[in-house]
Amino acid sequence: MLIYSSFEGEVISVVTAALLLVLCSGLTHAIWNLFTKRSLNKSVFLWSIHIAATVLLLPYFIYELFHMEITGSFLLLVFFSMSFQGGYFIFLSRAYSYGDMSQVYPIMRGTGAFFVPVMSVLVFGESLSPIGWIGLCCIVGGLFAISGFFGKREIRENKERSIASKAVLSALAVGFCITGYTLLDKQLVQNMSPFALIEISNISYVIFSTFAVMKSKQIKQEWQVNWRTIMIGTFLAPGSYVLFLFAMKLAPLASIAPIREVGTVFGTLLGVFLLKEQNGLLRVIMSSVITIGIISIALMG
Repeated sequence: MLIYSSFEGEVISVVTAALLLVLCSGLTHAIWNLFTKRSLNKSVFLWSIHIAATVLLLPYFIYELFHMEITGSFLLLVFFSMSFQGGYFIFLSRAYSYGDMSQVYPIMRGTGAFFVPVMSVLVFGESLSPIGWIGLCCIVGGLFAISGFFGKREIRENKERSIASKAVLSALAVGFCITGYTLLDKQLVQNMSPFALIEISNISYVIFSTFAVMKSKQIKQEWQVNWRTIMIGTFLAPGSYVLFLFAMKLAPLASIAPIREVGTVFGTLLGVFLLKEQNGLLRVIMSSVITIGIISIALMG
């Protein structure tokens, strides 16, 4: 009985640690996305924070590569993860260029929040309780309701309709990229540290975006105006995912991936109250629905 109680206490401690890591990950993710939305050139801003992070983590990354076994299957997983990561940041900058933060952020997070748990159940044999699935539906439904995805389409000029469509499509593409690299990183994090894995993400974005950023010739201007948020984002952007990777080592992906969408609640509130975006009351109410779903999964999922 004493052994069982001790084991039960260890399990609770591990789950609590994973939950705290995921909540902190969601908050930091929302903050650096806010910085991105407020930047002058989204691609240049994202490139700046990731190239700075790449330089900082490169020595440790090289050290770890020299002390691990590298196989063909490992390199294949890394290649596909880098491809999804590169696509993520390319579509992310486009989504914020075309749409409001409180519109596109819930769509891209909602797409990932739905497909990651579903694919985790199918691929990794994980599971959610019935209450967990109900909580997941609350989260995904709330996310898309916040974005206005289910709302009635207003009659707008062709140019405005085209911009709105580009915002939604870019956000959906981000969500599918999130699903892809999260599932791959679940495998990779078993063989390498979260710090080395996040460096792969940094390198992929630098590779995919350097040409377009150099062509824009706006690096100097972006740094002059937003150097403070670039420096903060250098730690928050990779840091938010590192926290999630550590949580991924402690708990099933199907359970923690939806909880990370607490970042959408933070992101929506930041968009409504700081950026003064429209439909504030609806988005705050739907944030409450998302929170209920998160609590359901955290306690009974």
